[in-house]
Amino acid sequence: MRLMVIGGGGREHAIIKKLKENPTVTEIFALPGNGGIARDATCVPIGAKDISAIVDFAVREHIDYAVVAPDDPLVLGCVDALKEKGIPCFGPRANAAIIEGSKVFAKDLMRRYGIPTAACETFDDYESAAAYVDTLSAPIVVKADGLALGKGVVIAQSMDEAKQALAEMMLDGKFGASGARVVIEEFLTGPEVSVLAFTDGATIVPMVSSMDHKRALDGDQGLNTGGMGTVAPNPYYTDEIAETCMRTIFRPTIDAMRAEGRPFKGCLYFGLMLTPDGPKVIEYNCRFGDPETQVVLPLLESDLFTIMRAVTDGTLDKVEVRFRDESACCVILASEGYPASYKKGYPITLPERHEGDIFIAGAKLAQDGTLLTDGGRVLGATCTAPTLREAVDKAYRLADSISFENAFCRRDIGARALMAKER
Repeated sequence: MRLMVIGGGGREHAIIKKLKENPTVTEIFALPGNGGIARDATCVPIGAKDISAIVDFAVREHIDYAVVAPDDPLVLGCVDALKEKGIPCFGPRANAAIIEGSKVFAKDLMRRYGIPTAACETFDDYESAAAYVDTLSAPIVVKADGLALGKGVVIAQSMDEAKQALAEMMLDGKFGASGARVVIEEFLTGPEVSVLAFTDGATIVPMVSSMDHKRALDGDQGLNTGGMGTVAPNPYYTDEIAETCMRTIFRPTIDAMRAEGRPFKGCLYFGLMLTPDGPKVIEYNCRFGDPETQVVLPLLESDLFTIMRAVTDGTLDKVEVRFRDESACCVILASEGYPASYKKGYPITLPERHEGDIFIAGAKLAQDGTLLTDGGRVLGATCTAPTLREAVDKAYRLADSISFENAFCRRDIGARALMAKER
């Protein structure tokens, strides 16, 4: 089987490594991939949003199956375009990917179908939005409606900060058309949980839960990032809470999308807040999370390619999805200055032998084959172990065996989870 994975980050590297475990997979192409992914797949310099070039390549190379991993190509209809050419895909069609592509759509869906989420209002003009802010008290959450590279959410600590965020989105065009409409919602409190789920539009199978660490610096300080590390499972996500989420959030969401004529097939990401009033949805993503994927997939015992094909074929209820009863930790090594400005092009030294996985996110190959930094989040060091404490210790040992100039990482990934487990 000749496979194609769209995307070029650590998430895609984790997916590719897992797909390689299936003996029927003979070749994997990554579009565009990166310098580290090139060790596990054939990288093709086609951008993830170049839908026509992706389709042309898939037809020309007789691709048997495609995995569309990032949000942009999903929202742009990459799966639709590939399926029109008879190429089976993992990922939702554009009319279902809108659950991430438009926060206004997602909030309206939850309101119509009684799915618990934060109270909110939506606006498409600045004056009305600013006037509404005057009726609230801080903190206030301001969200751009569309995709914004994970940077379209502001938790404003004051009225002025909220209005500034609105002005940047709606008047200054900080996120282009994605910020023309906004969602203003109440600030929820409680532990955050990420749950990825396989679904074929009818059956839904949640994966092991995880905990992300968004802030750049220790102690949850500094700027928001795409994620500085993750652990799984999330100790706050108990069996009782999982049952509640299945009954009030997961199952109703899948049923709602099907009722709307938008059946969701692929990986649906639930960003949850465990509030004093019960679990509520913070956000939906229409794909595998990054870096959550880097701790969830290493714990997957079942064959990923088999699961993905069942999702595509609508036979997920016939496949066993099993995870190891262990823990995982991923520590992100980033370029100093991320997520603001940073320098690139430094050689990366990797250990010749190591336990765990190194998922490359932002790196390129020099002409002499040297791996060079080429992004803010450069790579993730992931380890699994019988206990979370062991997984964290192993992940940091692995991270510390990797070096490049201007590298930094948080030193407290998993600390909150360990406190929760040990209290």
